[in-house]
Amino acid sequence: MQNRWLPLFRSFEAYLKLTRGYSEHTLKAYRSDLEKLPAYLDLRGWSPGVGEIECLHLDGFLQHLAELGLAPRSQARLVSALKTFFAFLLDERVIDRDPTELLRAPKLGRKIPEVLSYEEIRALLAAIDLSTDHGLRDRALLETLYACGLRVSEATGLRLSDLYLDQEFLRVTGKGNKERLVPIGPAAVKHLEIYMRHVRDQLPEIKDENTVFLNRRGGALSRVSVFTAVKKYAAEAGIDKRVSPHTFRHSFATHLIEGGADLRAVQELLGHESILTTEIYTHLDTDFLRETILSFHPANRG
Repeated sequence: MQNRWLPLFRSFEAYLKLTRGYSEHTLKAYRSDLEKLPAYLDLRGWSPGVGEIECLHLDGFLQHLAELGLAPRSQARLVSALKTFFAFLLDERVIDRDPTELLRAPKLGRKIPEVLSYEEIRALLAAIDLSTDHGLRDRALLETLYACGLRVSEATGLRLSDLYLDQEFLRVTGKGNKERLVPIGPAAVKHLEIYMRHVRDQLPEIKDENTVFLNRRGGALSRVSVFTAVKKYAAEAGIDKRVSPHTFRHSFATHLIEGGADLRAVQELLGHESILTTEIYTHLDTDFLRETILSFHPANRG
């Protein structure tokens, strides 16, 4: 790699971490993507300064990676990393023009997420054995995932100080350490209170004092444990779909939209920065769209 890029990458990484609150996982992904650019320039025998990079260089870079078999979704992430990096350099006055202005990411197919019906959600929850401490904890966790549309990392990261159960609200810390308040329904509140009173508070040792969901050793519950539990209960409920903790989030959003919730309200609840993300995550089935048209379009009124 051309050494002149290293200080720029380090400054950019510090900016993402300190100013935008990016996770270590995201920083690692950005670093890996950006390091491919000077490696490509070296391969071509080119050594332009960062301020001399043209869109033509970047187009060739993307074409090279596509020929090597880089998937369109990975290409799109790379374009996002490049745009963010050069926008940072422009703001810092390291460069005086943005070479990514005309750079276009490949078009991605619309990925429809797997969604459970309300009946399937209830069947999955009913498959949990409530005669065990393990089951009481899992029921509280999955009720919370579905009631609030949380990411699995948001659920496992919940703190006791985030719970306002008397007011039926949670304070959730999402991506970029952004906080939002999310309502939580009575069913989830009931199971949370049962879990905390009869399981969490009875643990012989609690290592993470402020963490809500704990394993049997008193430590914070891992995301892997949640994935494993969800797949187990889905199988026991006879659900023949690819189910993960994120399926509860997709189902939460879709059920709200199908029930008539405003898309921007759902955007706020999910913690999405862009309404476009919410539209992708909250697909509506064609029967519901057809019924909406028939019910509300003035031309269909008798």
